[in-house]
Amino acid sequence: MSSVYGRVMDSADLKSVLGELFDNELMFHGFTPYMRDYEMVVYQSVDPNPKYGLVPRHLRFLFRYCTEATARSRVRPDVWSRSLDDELLRVRHVTCESSGYTWGVEAQEIYPGATVVEASERAAYWSDELGIDFHEVVIEANAQVITLVFAEVTFTEVGAGYTPYTVETAGHAEAYASGSKVPLTR
Repeated sequence: MSSVYGRVMDSADLKSVLGELFDNELMFHGFTPYMRDYEMVVYQSVDPNPKYGLVPRHLRFLFRYCTEATARSRVRPDVWSRSLDDELLRVRHVTCESSGYTWGVEAQEIYPGATVVEASERAAYWSDELGIDFHEVVIEANAQVITLVFAEVTFTEVGAGYTPYTVETAGHAEAYASGSKVPLTR
């Protein structure tokens, strides 16, 4: 069981939440602007049959207290070597004759999905160091494998226009950075 400030995440809860990732489209992933948590934005398409009453939606998965995150490519080297052309970044320029990975779709299918690493040494290390339970998860999509070590995961629906990061001229980070520079001397 993982208890984080009064909230509990046991193995069944974790697997249930991670099940929401399976076979959906990963649109974005990375650390949040405040750098403690890791987020994934996923598009859930649905059966278009109106009798089911389901509607597509975007979900934001928030991996709280994320102490480790790694991503590596699942695209084979022989496909990578054919995927360097910037035309593959723009999906409308891709044709049947195009050779390589179509980066321009801007999404990757989460398949085979997320797996909890049982008896994880990395999770045990962070649990010992911080005094709360941690989990390690491997999330496999068709373009990348993402490994995360975190204490808790939640998800919420996000609407059109959601932006994980916005460039600002006078935000907190900009104010901090401009006041923290050490003058260069010659």
